[in-house]
Amino acid sequence: MQKKITIAIDGYSSCGKSTLAKALAKELEYIFIDSGAMYRGVTVYCLRNNLLPDGIPAVAEIETILGKIDLNFKFNPETKQADLYLNGENIEKLIRLPEVASNVSKIAALKNVRHKLVLEQRKMGNNGGIVMDGRDIGSVVFPAAELKLFITALPEIRAQRRYKELIEKQVETSYDEVLENLRERDYLDSTRTESPLIQTPDAIVIDTSDLTTEEQLNIALNYTLEKVQKL
Repeated sequence: MQKKITIAIDGYSSCGKSTLAKALAKELEYIFIDSGAMYRGVTVYCLRNNLLPDGIPAVAEIETILGKIDLNFKFNPETKQADLYLNGENIEKLIRLPEVASNVSKIAALKNVRHKLVLEQRKMGNNGGIVMDGRDIGSVVFPAAELKLFITALPEIRAQRRYKELIEKQVETSYDEVLENLRERDYLDSTRTESPLIQTPDAIVIDTSDLTTEEQLNIALNYTLEKVQKL
C-alpha cells in the first residue's frame, strides 16, 4: 500500500492555494483541510458578538470565549466539498464576505486563537493523507510535513481573481477595494509576531501568475509523486 503523506501548502491570499489544495486532495483521495476558513470562522463569531469594536480585537474578551467556539467541516453533497460549520451552523457563505476578509488577519494574529486552531488542525492530520493550506502550515502546524509548497502570484493578478470570484457570488465590491485589502493582508500576515507567513527553506515555490489551474495541479502532482517514490 502506497504511503500517504502530509502536504503543507502556504502562500499569500488569493494566490490559488486553496483551489490547488482541494484539487490535489481530490486527485490523491486525501482529506483537504482549509485552515484559513477556520480563522474566518472565529472572525465571524467575533463580529457577531461585538468583539471587534471599531475594527480592533477585544483581546481579553476573545480569549475568554474561545472555548465556546466549535468549528468543524462537513461534506456538502451538492458542491462535493467540505463546508465550515460554527457551533452547528453552516457559515460557508458568511466567511467569504468582505467584512470578514478585512478583519480575519487581525484575529489570526492573536496568540491564543492560533494556539487553539493549530491544536485542532494537528488532530485532523495525525494519520497523514491530508492536504492543508494556510499561512503557517509548513512552518508551525506541520513542520515535519513530507511535502511543502509555497504558492505566490503578482498582487494585481490575485486581486483580479478575487474580484471575479466575489462578483460571481454577487458580493458588492470593487477591484481597487479588493487590491487594497490584499496588500493590507499581505503586510499583516508577513509581519505579525505570532506565526507570520514565511517561506520555509524546504518549501517548493510555485508562482501561479501565468499558470492555469490545471497546470498548477499537474506541477503539484509531479512533486507529490516524486516525494512518495523516495519514501
